[in-house]
Amino acid sequence: MDAPKLVGLAAALIVLGIVFRLLEFSRPKSQRLPLIRPGLKTDLAYWFVFPFIHHYVVGAVVLATVIGFAFAAYGRIDKDQIMMGFGPLAQLPAAVQALLMLVIADFLGYWTHRLFHRRRLWPFHAIHHSSTTLDWLSSIRQHPVNDLISRIATTLPLLALGFSPAAALWIAPVFAVFALLLHANLDWDWGRLRTVIASPRFHRWHHSEDPQARDKNFAGLFPIFDIVFGTYYMPKDRLPANFGTATPVPEGLWAQLSYPFRNTKNAGR
Repeated sequence: MDAPKLVGLAAALIVLGIVFRLLEFSRPKSQRLPLIRPGLKTDLAYWFVFPFIHHYVVGAVVLATVIGFAFAAYGRIDKDQIMMGFGPLAQLPAAVQALLMLVIADFLGYWTHRLFHRRRLWPFHAIHHSSTTLDWLSSIRQHPVNDLISRIATTLPLLALGFSPAAALWIAPVFAVFALLLHANLDWDWGRLRTVIASPRFHRWHHSEDPQARDKNFAGLFPIFDIVFGTYYMPKDRLPANFGTATPVPEGLWAQLSYPFRNTKNAGR
C-alpha cells in the first residue's frame, strides 16, 4: 500500500474524529457514543482499505467508462475535449455547471439508491446499513459494487448531457464531506430548511429499523426528491434510533465484501 496515503488517512481520521466528537457534545451525555463502540474495528478497516479499492478498482472502471463514452461520442480519445465537455451546457460557467450537476446527480442518486433497496441489489447495500451504532465513520462502510454502480449511474448521464468533467471536480468533495455529516451522531435538522437540505436527522431516519422509516429518505442532498416521490419521513416529536438491518450481515471487512456473493438467495430486506 501507499505509505504516504496511509499517513494521510490516519491524519484525517484523527482530525475528523476530534471534530465530530466535539460536535457530538451538543447531544445529551446519554446519547453520545462511547469512543470504542460496536463495529468500530470493521469501520476502521474500511477507512484504511476502501480508499485503495475505490482508487484502483472503482476508479479504473469509471475511467474506462468515461473513455468508452468519449470514443463513442467523438470517434477518438481526446483528454482536453473530454474535460471541456460538449454542447451548450459545457459553455456555462463552471460554478453554474457544478450547481446543475449537484441537482441532477442527486436526482440520479435518489433513484439508484432506491434500486439498491430492491431485492436483487439489496445484499450489496445491506453492508452500508449493517452499522448498529451509526456515526460519521459509518459512512465509509460501503460495498465496492454499490459504489461502482452508483458512480456509473451518475457519471454517464452527466457526460451524455454534455457537462464538463472539469466542473464535476467541484462537486465530488461536496458529496464526500456531506456524507460524513449526514451519518454523524447529531440531532441537527436545519430548522426551517429541513425540507431544503438533507440533515443528519433526515439521513439517520433512513438507517433506522423503525417500520415507519423503512425505505424512506433516499436523497443525499435535496429532500425535495423524497417529498415529490412520497418517501419523505421526518417526524418532529422523536429522534431516529434502532439502527441496522435484520439482514444477517457479518462483522469484519472481508466477510462483508464476500457476503453479497454468498447470500443472493436471502436478498430480501
